[in-house]
Amino acid sequence: MLEIKNLNAGYGFLQVLWDVCLRVDKGEFVALVGPNGAGKTTTLRTIAGLISPTSGEVILNGKSIVGMTANKISADMGISYISESLNLFTAMSVRENLLLGAYAVRDKKKQLENLDYVYHLFPRLKERRSQLAGTLSGGERKMLAIARGMMSDPDIILVDEPSLGLAPKLTMSVFKALETLRDKGVTVLLVEQNVSTTLKITDRAYVLEQGHIVMEGNSQDLRKNEHVRTAYLGL
Repeated sequence: MLEIKNLNAGYGFLQVLWDVCLRVDKGEFVALVGPNGAGKTTTLRTIAGLISPTSGEVILNGKSIVGMTANKISADMGISYISESLNLFTAMSVRENLLLGAYAVRDKKKQLENLDYVYHLFPRLKERRSQLAGTLSGGERKMLAIARGMMSDPDIILVDEPSLGLAPKLTMSVFKALETLRDKGVTVLLVEQNVSTTLKITDRAYVLEQGHIVMEGNSQDLRKNEHVRTAYLGL
């Protein structure tokens, strides 16, 4: 579904990504892990069209999306990017935030069907549907951001650091929500620093260090890798 070939990108004169290659197949739950400053968020932002690569390819369903604007990629190409800042409309209700996520879905009936679907996936949001987004707990806000990202019927969801700033209990609730998406067949590319839990719930993973992919493979196999165990699992 998604393939990145020899991607080079950065900010001005600062190059962050160096010949990054990865793929995500339909229905897969794939992780991109690595230390702070490795280029994980830059990778997602480049896929989503927020950063223009200096070279390389980003291919979605067989079509190059390099050079497309971020809004076209989101609305027309089926990529939903859930940033670590979430970007919720805090003065609007949970339901209003969700419906805004379906802005590109012109069929009102389909919008309501999508709303019912995310309420089924995230019952807590249905309970809070009339509550202002700004009054939700940290974990509930993360769930709302993920659910809003699903309202447009995306082909793939890019999720950036969903556990950032959350207490352990809330972190687990967000990971369970992502597991639910995987079980429903949703295609997900996850960037996350909680490597231990990430490798437990994902199908495959890539390790990004200093802008280079240094390792890739089945998540369970990577959990047994000596470098991963030493550098990321504290074992």
